[in-house]
Amino acid sequence: MSKVIWRLSRVSLLLLCLALVLVACGTSGDQTEPEATSAETAPEEATPEEMATEEALPEEGEEGAPGAESIKIGAVIPLTGRYAAGGEQIKNGYELAVEAINNAGGVSVGGQNLPLELIILDDESDATKTVQRLETLYSSDNVVAYLGGFGSDLHAAAAAIAEKNKVPYIGVAFALWQVHQQNFQYLFSPFPKSPDLAVSIFDLLDTLDPKPTNIAIFAETTDWGAELSGLWREQAEERGYSIVADEEYAPGSQDFSPNILAAKDTEAEVVLALPNPPDGLALAAQMKELDFNANMYVFIRAADSLAWAENLGADGDYFLLMPGWNPAVNFEGVAEMVEAHQAAYGKPAQATTGPAYAAIQILADAIGRAGSLDRDAIRDAIAATDMMTVVGPVKFNPDGTGQVTTVINQWQDGTQVLIWPPDQAVGEVLYPATPWSER
Repeated sequence: MSKVIWRLSRVSLLLLCLALVLVACGTSGDQTEPEATSAETAPEEATPEEMATEEALPEEGEEGAPGAESIKIGAVIPLTGRYAAGGEQIKNGYELAVEAINNAGGVSVGGQNLPLELIILDDESDATKTVQRLETLYSSDNVVAYLGGFGSDLHAAAAAIAEKNKVPYIGVAFALWQVHQQNFQYLFSPFPKSPDLAVSIFDLLDTLDPKPTNIAIFAETTDWGAELSGLWREQAEERGYSIVADEEYAPGSQDFSPNILAAKDTEAEVVLALPNPPDGLALAAQMKELDFNANMYVFIRAADSLAWAENLGADGDYFLLMPGWNPAVNFEGVAEMVEAHQAAYGKPAQATTGPAYAAIQILADAIGRAGSLDRDAIRDAIAATDMMTVVGPVKFNPDGTGQVTTVINQWQDGTQVLIWPPDQAVGEVLYPATPWSER
């Protein structure tokens, strides 16, 4: 498990001890004036921050990690706020992978085996606090790499800070593609992006019998909402589907009836949406209240966590999600990771836990190949990644996007069942969805 460490620097301890000695000396005997020290000959004292940096990182251009006791990596995760359920999945994946790697001896850096030290900060699902926490990890903890949290808006804010500080950043649980088009050199994401999601869902729709024709899009008014809904429209037009309802809503909306009634009035058979968890729960509940029965519901992001089934029960069934992973995938190390998750947290591994675990695998492998704690060397090693992880084989494109498997799950009887891609599927898609009144 990752450790929360309350730190008192060595410098602070030294100053505290010195102060105690001086106090003791001052209570007895005559005091003499200290000799004046020439400013020209006095050694320049390092600040506590400088000394911490010198302890944590090797000298510029120096190989290996002389004097380092651990490899500090910083993760900013939404453990509270609207993304908290997803943030928990990410945290669990990071912790499990760090524990597995450290139990196996850590990472070899310049002939020295070092443990990973995971420092986790909560951004409270607030992008402004994401930025603040990353700056803290950079200035106070001298981390060699950043790990991201959950949600495209938080990752978009984080990527710019990673680029400014020149710290390698690995982020999962975000599909936003446009952030990768900004020529960032330190951003890497072994996670399906919007183009992958759009193509895969329409590949699945093409296999359905009877094949649907009428599509409704519920797009939130965010960068990711605009990006993915635009790609859905392109795929629909190319493949002969009709967009019969093209609706927008602001995140945090309370009343979705205009969107739902537009889809109901046009007899939409498939609903494509990407709501955050609270909005997704509200949308599902209001669709039932308004008796809008589609044949298929695709709710990216909102349906990722166990909270979906816990809140909706049978009403949460039939919804499709694309979280980047399923514990049933047939890749090396998955069974052991799933067993460790159950033992540690008393519940099954969830959808985005796997990608988080893989992020640590990728980072540890890159540090080992870099043979150094130099951030640029680690960045270059991540870019050259070609390895097997719990999410399958991973390589990176020049823009930092990952060449990874795109997974589609469906809620069936309160469980996320892996239904896509065909070579990994363990169940069939349930289609058409049972009407609300019959569940």
